[in-house]
Amino acid sequence: MKIIDLKVRCVAIPLNAQLRHNTGVHPGYFLRTILELVTDEGLIGLGEVGGGDQRAALLKLKPRVVGMDPFHLELIKLKVLRSIYYLSNARLYAAIEMACLDIQGKVLNRPLSDLLGGSVRSKIPMIAYLFWRYDRPDGKHDERAEDLADHCVELHETLGVKSMKLKAGVQSPAEEARVLRLCRERLGDDFGLRIDPNGLWSVATAVKIGQQLQDLGLEYFEDPSWGLEGNAAVRKKLNIPIATNMYPNKFDDLGPAIRLGAVDIVLTDIHYWEGPRGVKDLCAVCQTFNLGVAMHSGAEFGIELAAMLHTASTIPTMTFAGDAHYHYLLDDIIEGGLMPYKEGCIAVPQGPGLGVTLDEDKMKFYGTYYEKKGDYYARFHQDPYRPDWYPTVGGM
Repeated sequence: MKIIDLKVRCVAIPLNAQLRHNTGVHPGYFLRTILELVTDEGLIGLGEVGGGDQRAALLKLKPRVVGMDPFHLELIKLKVLRSIYYLSNARLYAAIEMACLDIQGKVLNRPLSDLLGGSVRSKIPMIAYLFWRYDRPDGKHDERAEDLADHCVELHETLGVKSMKLKAGVQSPAEEARVLRLCRERLGDDFGLRIDPNGLWSVATAVKIGQQLQDLGLEYFEDPSWGLEGNAAVRKKLNIPIATNMYPNKFDDLGPAIRLGAVDIVLTDIHYWEGPRGVKDLCAVCQTFNLGVAMHSGAEFGIELAAMLHTASTIPTMTFAGDAHYHYLLDDIIEGGLMPYKEGCIAVPQGPGLGVTLDEDKMKFYGTYYEKKGDYYARFHQDPYRPDWYPTVGGM
């Protein structure tokens, strides 16, 4: 079996609000690049990657992939990810690995999870991911801690989720800390609480806010300050587990992070950690050093979410509920539409490979929508209600 073609398309799907974070605003839609690998036996493997329009970057790798056997992932990784350091991009390789594993599963008539050791759970618990929102469904903006606590209660009641995470670094640290306190009051002691300022806060601010929140029993404090040194400095001062999807988010930084004592929990990400197989490698290292693992979300659509669910289902130590922006999407590009939440969980897709199929009508529709709306990563920091705003680090 050989790969004979690599095809790429960009699509965008609208959201139910504009989502704010400390480096800008998701302007009412997410966009993804969809990859299809075609084999000489007529099988098609699906992959997905974010970060804006990645079509040109993936097509540069096409000559390295065409002619390869999709089962020979170590060789494909050497050619795609290891050959030239200044073209090395784990995100692009991960989309290719995802598609190759989808093909392998279809050849073997086995789910992708079986290629990673087999599932230990059939469904994955997910969180209520809270963002400060512009243009909510009611037309208003989130302005106070009560707005986000109300949203958290709504997601608990409608999706069944039993944990939340606040994307912080938007309002004042004190107001954001108040969100978690309100959620604890309204949802009880067993509801999981997390906060993630994405490294924006200074060490002093992160320690101050962390000390204020210690009595709430947080599941973890994610990227409280910038870099390995920032996380390590905060960790020394608090009795809250420190988590990260930023430092480290690649194998080069994993050793230094462990030596510095910078982290307690590493959030796995298929794209940062070189595909589903790379995530398994990461989890083996984390287990060796008694680090926890959780699942990071990158604003994915159904293809990548399927890969995330399959991968998470094979990791016995992944006991935290997974991140997902998914409940903000109004639709999906896979047949059947959005995967449903049931009692706070999303089921691991059934069927060979990823277990999902593209809906070509929706691909066409949301491809046209992308062409209309454009790639917002070039203007990613833009805040439509504060045109002169720009992001800062350590500014709070």
